[in-house]
Amino acid sequence: MEETLKILVVDDDEVDRMVVCQGLTMAGIQMELSEVGNGNDAFSALSITAYDCVFLDYDLPNQDGLTLIQRLRFSEIQVPIVVLTGQKDEQMSVQLIKAGATDYLSKSRISSENLAQVLRSAIRIYRAEMQAALAKEQLRESNEKLIRKNQELERQQEQIKIQNFKLLEASRLKSHFLATMSHELRTPMNAIIGFSQILLRPKFGQLTNQQADMIERILNNGKHLLMLLNEVLDFSKLEIGRLDLKAEIFDVSKVINLAVGEMRSLADAKKLSLLLQTDLQNPFIFNDPIRIRQILTNLLSNAIKFTESGEILVEVKELPTNQVVIIVRDTGIGIASRDFKRIFEAFRQVDQTITRKYPGTGLGLAIVDSLVRMMGGKIFLESKLGIGSMFKIELPRQITLQNMADDPPNLQLDSDGIFGRAKNPHQSSSQARQAPIGYPKFKL
Repeated sequence: MEETLKILVVDDDEVDRMVVCQGLTMAGIQMELSEVGNGNDAFSALSITAYDCVFLDYDLPNQDGLTLIQRLRFSEIQVPIVVLTGQKDEQMSVQLIKAGATDYLSKSRISSENLAQVLRSAIRIYRAEMQAALAKEQLRESNEKLIRKNQELERQQEQIKIQNFKLLEASRLKSHFLATMSHELRTPMNAIIGFSQILLRPKFGQLTNQQADMIERILNNGKHLLMLLNEVLDFSKLEIGRLDLKAEIFDVSKVINLAVGEMRSLADAKKLSLLLQTDLQNPFIFNDPIRIRQILTNLLSNAIKFTESGEILVEVKELPTNQVVIIVRDTGIGIASRDFKRIFEAFRQVDQTITRKYPGTGLGLAIVDSLVRMMGGKIFLESKLGIGSMFKIELPRQITLQNMADDPPNLQLDSDGIFGRAKNPHQSSSQARQAPIGYPKFKL
């Protein structure tokens, strides 16, 4: 069904108005026609009624068509306008179009065909212009929203930068405080340990059993506190990238034997078997012997702490890829697979309560992980609750000093270097050979 168009004819000549109305009627256009004879009446009609098109005589009394068009545009009245011009007025067509007219038609060319054609063209052009204007307005609003959002994002980014700066400064101050306090506390702690050892020497006098027991407790607790202080100090240095590896060529089997020997008394105290198996054709590597010893000591300390009965096995092997492997197995409480990624986080323990059964700073494995990364190695973890755990460290025979200087460790763990799976860490060697080579990664 064809739409009914509302058309306004503006002309002071009644005959001309009638010619236009008859021409439109003869063209078969379904419409509602309105007629006015001057610009003021036209402006009033257009102010209160929405028309689909206006046929406007250019030469009106009191004001011409150009003045009326400008007045309509100033009042933001939008409507397609076809200006009817006389022979002498056609030279004004360009100025009329610029002012806002949609099209023009000479009165000498008025016919039903021309009127229908110019009407449809004017409406089509007007609607296209309105759609373009609407799209432009929507685009402008979208741009304004985008600008506001960008400004808000910039403010948020600035706030995040300020917050990050505060966090970094707080972290730096925390690390500095930990390092300073650890360093300052080590001096009196070393004095306590030294004087306790002196008092236990026979040449300084005989002690009663009760006195000797108390001094031994002081000595053991002092050593334990010194170990905790050293962990905090090492962690502080690692966190700010100031812990350097001091590499040299050394016999790794001797360093491992020494570390195992130092931990044997702790294992004996819990009646645990501490075994060592070494299979190295070439025991010499280029690395930091002190840090290798620290890695093994931390792993053994954890194994002894979390094992109530059974044994702890240390294995040292070599790989054809010019790597050395250190493995620590225990028959302890094991680790749930959901906790694999947590135990390598600084100050993190599976049991975080103050009434936890197993004490410690929670820095041991974080330090091990950081040191292994500095050395270009990897950590593998296998564990099953109630059966035990296996930590395997793969290290290159020769570390690269340039990497240590240019790539300081980052304690924020990522997916590289730590692998883990929940399985029995004490399977037979034949079963181990049949196991898949690749370990599933945990994104830490």
